[in-house]
Amino acid sequence: MPQNKISRVLSIAGSDSGGGAGIQADLKTFAAYNVYGMTAITAITAQNTMGVTAIQDVSPEIIKAQIEAVVEDIGVDVVKTGMLHNAEIIEIVSEMIKTHNLRAVVDPVMVAASGAELLKPEAKTALIKKLLPLAEVVTPNIYEAEILSGIKIRTLENAKNAAEKISELGPEAVLVKGGHLNTSETAVDVLYYDSKHFVYEGPLYKTKNTHGTGCSLSSAIAAELAKGVSITKAIKGAKDFVNKGILNSLDIGKGSGPVNPMANLYDEAERYKVIEELRIAIDKIEKVPELKSLVAECQMNIGVALSYAKDLSDVAAVDGRLTKHLDGVKAMGCPRFGASSHIASTILAIREFDKNKRAGINLKYEERVVEACKDIGLIVSYYDRREEPEEIKNIEGMTTKWGSREAVRRAGRVPDALYHLGDWGKEPMIVLIGDSATQVTDWAIKIAKKLSDYNEF
Repeated sequence: MPQNKISRVLSIAGSDSGGGAGIQADLKTFAAYNVYGMTAITAITAQNTMGVTAIQDVSPEIIKAQIEAVVEDIGVDVVKTGMLHNAEIIEIVSEMIKTHNLRAVVDPVMVAASGAELLKPEAKTALIKKLLPLAEVVTPNIYEAEILSGIKIRTLENAKNAAEKISELGPEAVLVKGGHLNTSETAVDVLYYDSKHFVYEGPLYKTKNTHGTGCSLSSAIAAELAKGVSITKAIKGAKDFVNKGILNSLDIGKGSGPVNPMANLYDEAERYKVIEELRIAIDKIEKVPELKSLVAECQMNIGVALSYAKDLSDVAAVDGRLTKHLDGVKAMGCPRFGASSHIASTILAIREFDKNKRAGINLKYEERVVEACKDIGLIVSYYDRREEPEEIKNIEGMTTKWGSREAVRRAGRVPDALYHLGDWGKEPMIVLIGDSATQVTDWAIKIAKKLSDYNEF
């Protein structure tokens, strides 16, 4: 039987004992991309989120043996290089890339994010003369690009000129990473390739947890290239991948925590579970006729967000909503990601305060429904749409975010239920927010049963 073909990527880099950068970050990235990752370790570092405390270089002979072992047996589609600590290591790695005619993504680890230089002068010379001419893509940060180009980078135009200047050293494509170019509210990277400049803009996240960003980006580019993607598309895909990793970075340790390259993998793996969770909740809802009394004029919907949700497309809800029928409540469609705006927006807004809150269901507003929420032990809060600032009201989708923040502020904590009394053309509404679809469904059923009890008296 023919073997399943899988792309193979080799990381030639240092080991990070803290697991946030180096080969550890590279292997996580390769796994998330479903490519087969291999390593040739160039140095062993003792480091954590606070910094590097010790470095032990691996001998050039052992580095060469590691590379030859995987090339001769498994094969390599693309190489990614990271920490190459001295001239001898750079020279042997360059020799191996040239000898085996390997495609290479070079992360020139010359300067730390703090601005501290990591390479001695002779190692810089070897990098420039031996390795860069072999690179398909080189990914310097701002400080490294300044050293390689001799151009001070303060503006986007400076970055473009630096990328073009570095290309004269031999690499096919140069990506100047703009994470440290604080010219706007966005992170701007500049690619010079095929005699053209390409600008990639992305969100500039306000987080200290960015350890391993450069490693993950270069590894993601290598994985994209190994899968046959063009250079421009590989960089776009890699940037999206890393942005998600930064958005879901890990707040661990006492210093700068690592980005989370596994966020993409967990996200995809969770999608089936979320849809299944919704199906179970819908089945439960459809079996309780009393829930009909809680359906609003704009109908009912239930939604569940992915653990790493960032926008409406990461929240699944019922396509067509849940509507009243003679015998109760029925789903008009199937669960689908991106099917809701209102319930999804509320879930996402509350998740800014509590990431465990993943699910929501809307109910019609009545004072007795609010009282029932309190009677079953829910924390209840509200917001008044009449107090909404005009500048917020005029931005599509901002009302829910503003209102949710107001409800949290009023309660002094994240509520289980929040409501508003409506506004011109807006129906009053109650939304239950919980950890799972099952939890908010059970709350809704208890509230419906409680209303039935009220009606008996």
